[in-house]
Amino acid sequence: MPKYQKQFRILVAVDCIIFGFDGTELKILLIKRDLEPEKGKWSLMGGFITEKENFDRGGARILKQLTGLEGVYMEQLHAFGHPDRDPNERTISVAYFALIDIHQYENQLSSDYHAEWFPVKKIPKLVFDHTNMVAKARERLRYKSAFHPILFELLPEKFTLPQLQSLYEGIFDTEFDKRNFSRKIQSTKLLVKQKDKDKESSKKGAYYYKLDKRRYAANLHAFLNIIPNPVIFNRL
Repeated sequence: MPKYQKQFRILVAVDCIIFGFDGTELKILLIKRDLEPEKGKWSLMGGFITEKENFDRGGARILKQLTGLEGVYMEQLHAFGHPDRDPNERTISVAYFALIDIHQYENQLSSDYHAEWFPVKKIPKLVFDHTNMVAKARERLRYKSAFHPILFELLPEKFTLPQLQSLYEGIFDTEFDKRNFSRKIQSTKLLVKQKDKDKESSKKGAYYYKLDKRRYAANLHAFLNIIPNPVIFNRL
């Protein structure tokens, strides 16, 4: 089959923004880049798509190769294609974001590429346009967490209200009043209270909860009343 004539060939890469929650803080997983340019500087997980891969398969392969992680929630975010984004060669990057419960995957995480977790509020300077990718991913996460249950991919199956509050505060970069947050969460009737408690964080302990996924699917807007300035979602 004849190829397109006189067309410029462009490299295509996938970069993965991996969010994790350790029960206290929202974090992002970074590695040190192992090739020039910008060798040794902090970077997202990235690599080039092979000739016979689609983006989803390539993203999963790159993620496993660089971190050892597989079977995690991943979603395509955006294509970044500024002509000067990679000083070495013209490269388009298709970015994905992934969500994991850090404790669930900590034994799976490979140390081959020195992957390290950073709080989202203390992310070091990143190579190329990776800082813009992270900002775009955080915007998407805020939007999606208001309408879809993807937020709970960051939590264990059982979680406490203080853990849920910490997660929301990390995502929306704001603080919630403890009593108001608890009251509003309880009013959604989407969480199922468990009989056991987490007694590691305090002597009194906090009850565990589970998400009622069937009710959540039937009432996607139930959590909007706890989110600050919901009007921002109309601008995304």
